[in-house]
Amino acid sequence: MESLEELSEEEAPKETKTSSSLPRKLTVKEILATKTQNYFAQTKKTKNTLMQVAFSIGLGSIWRFPYLCHRNGGGNFILMYFFMLLLFGIPLLYMEMIMGHWLRMDNIRVWKQLVPWLGGIGYASILVCILISLYNSIIITWSISYLGNSFDNSLPWNQCPLVKTINVTDLSCLQTVSHQYFWYHTTLSASGHIEEGVESLVVHLTLGIFAAWCLLFLTMITGLKTPMPMLIFTVFLPYILLFCFLIRGLFLEGATASLRHMVTTEFSSWASLDLWRQAGGHVLYSLGLGMGITINFASYKVGEDNYIQVASLVALVNLVTSLLATSIIFIVLGFWTSTSGHTCVEKSILKLKNLIKKGMLPQDAKPPEDMLYLTTLDYLDWISKLPQYLQYQVIYFSPSCSIKMQKEKFMEGPGLAFVAFSQVISLFPGASFWAILFFLALVIMGLSTSIQILEGIVSPLQNSISTFRRYPKLLSVLICLGGFLGSLVFTSQAGSYIMSLFDDYLIPLTLVIIVTFQNVALACIYGARRVREEIFSDLGRLLWSFFTVLWCYVTLPGLLALTTIYIMQLYQTVPPYYIAWNSSMSQEVKQPYLQSTLGWVTFLSILTLLPIPVHPLYHWWYLQDHIASDPFEKLQSKKMPSVPPKPLQWPKHHLGKSQERNSENSSKQLSLLLDRGLNLNLPPWQCSLPLSRSSQSSSWLSLPVITSLTSSFSGRSVSLPISRQVSPASVAVDNSELHTETKEEKQDENSVQ
Repeated sequence: MESLEELSEEEAPKETKTSSSLPRKLTVKEILATKTQNYFAQTKKTKNTLMQVAFSIGLGSIWRFPYLCHRNGGGNFILMYFFMLLLFGIPLLYMEMIMGHWLRMDNIRVWKQLVPWLGGIGYASILVCILISLYNSIIITWSISYLGNSFDNSLPWNQCPLVKTINVTDLSCLQTVSHQYFWYHTTLSASGHIEEGVESLVVHLTLGIFAAWCLLFLTMITGLKTPMPMLIFTVFLPYILLFCFLIRGLFLEGATASLRHMVTTEFSSWASLDLWRQAGGHVLYSLGLGMGITINFASYKVGEDNYIQVASLVALVNLVTSLLATSIIFIVLGFWTSTSGHTCVEKSILKLKNLIKKGMLPQDAKPPEDMLYLTTLDYLDWISKLPQYLQYQVIYFSPSCSIKMQKEKFMEGPGLAFVAFSQVISLFPGASFWAILFFLALVIMGLSTSIQILEGIVSPLQNSISTFRRYPKLLSVLICLGGFLGSLVFTSQAGSYIMSLFDDYLIPLTLVIIVTFQNVALACIYGARRVREEIFSDLGRLLWSFFTVLWCYVTLPGLLALTTIYIMQLYQTVPPYYIAWNSSMSQEVKQPYLQSTLGWVTFLSILTLLPIPVHPLYHWWYLQDHIASDPFEKLQSKKMPSVPPKPLQWPKHHLGKSQERNSENSSKQLSLLLDRGLNLNLPPWQCSLPLSRSSQSSSWLSLPVITSLTSSFSGRSVSLPISRQVSPASVAVDNSELHTETKEEKQDENSVQ
């Protein structure tokens, strides 16, 4: 599609040729109209690019990347992620962008158009988006919960919560930081393992997820569009907050050591298949690959864009955002480590003495003089022997640090970002204001990402199913209602563990398989070289050959290897584990998944990928039934006129005029014969004809054997070549050119006669 500037430059010389030989000056009105069109076109392009950037820096960069990085050793994961981003992320992102821009179709119709018997890829992407929207809603709910607690003058996660009954188990708040205790006990009410507490829902989380889906439903049903100021606010506000948090965190104790640990790399850990699995899965998840969102974005884009630059920009912004958020979280982890254990006991004793001097605590709450020379467990035993009213006061006024030294890492679960950022926020003056601002930004960011995912579900289904096209609001109602009911499982006491199962295994596995099918369909079946030539024919621009090499020889073997690793890790002898909370120890522990739980992953994965094998079976069954019911349709299809494809035109300086005319005539004859062969449903070996010498150099541009099989398998008796089925406008252009060519041939025949 040409830009408005190019169209205006091309239309002006045509008018001067028809009117006079002298160039005509544009009027002021025409100049203003052209500038206005260019302005709106550029604004639309900028908005679409910002939407892609906002989607890529969503919850995946701020919430998912940090805990994966911390879980896999810091610098090892960062280096692996950067390596896979270059070799897999950018080429595959560029592939989806150029597919949507070339064909101007949604995610479902693109793959039906390229390889009809793999048209189920689009429907599988829709099902993956539904699963992602389910557990994205619980992340929004967690943000809403923290946002509601941020309006208190004293942030509730800064101290141990107020309790009415004090016993020994309540001392668990002193064994960890209060922010982690608030996350597991107050926010989640987490159970001990994934099989416990599924049937009991947490009330405030249920109300929060209902509010989240109501907001999504209102946005979808009213068709509200994101204005440019709100889009800019969504993109740049997180960066402003993250930079403020980073500057404040650099002054914390242990910041330098934690940042050094974050960038430390041990190449021996690269032998871990789990590291490759999680890094590769996050590349696909963070860039939205396999979801169809990128294809839909590119199909709506106005004008021409250098998609290599756009894909590189999106990947770079995604990487910078992830590193910025991870740096803050590692600084907080270093601060917790340096202030835990004996250091925390010293801080607690000093604070208790100051409160006793001020008269806020009685003298009975004064710890023994030799307490600093004892272990931390002795300090906990002393607190447990105090009267209940003194226990209540000592626990409440204790500083937010871990008295019991953590042998394991402080946090490895998906709530690391919420716990760490709540710690940083509490260090600012006016902490409530910063908390409201940050968690409001998280809510807006999560809603924006979910809206884009839901639009990627609704729009293709409305284009493919006539019922939803006639009743456009019906689909939004069904999706939002089903999404709310399906998300209730994440509001249970074991909901965070179920969400981890979705996030760690189910979603990455299905995304890897879908992207593998996309790569196979484009690079192997349709042909990367053929795609390159047809895009040049339609768009007048050549793809960079380096990317076609990557699609064939790098990304495809890598995706197949990644799929194998996921399956091996899921069904290995030692079952995979998840991070659970042991309330008696106030510590995260590793719990293995049961086989029944992993069976749900297998079932949901098969259910999500089911459209890929079902779609060709459906078309085969339809084709057999169609031929049996109407045997004369094939004869009628022979009589229908077919539109020949527009021949590929290479740069004219490579050929002389006579050679160019001969090559065009030979390619036209070849395309007509091929089209007739396809319309007659001839076998593939009868569609290949000997080529003249002038056309042998581009003979591989003709429809290959697999396309003949595909077109006959799809049940279409009359089908245009794929490169010309892009838009009705291109077909109209071909018809006009064919009409002018037949006129010229008739005139040549009359002159000869």
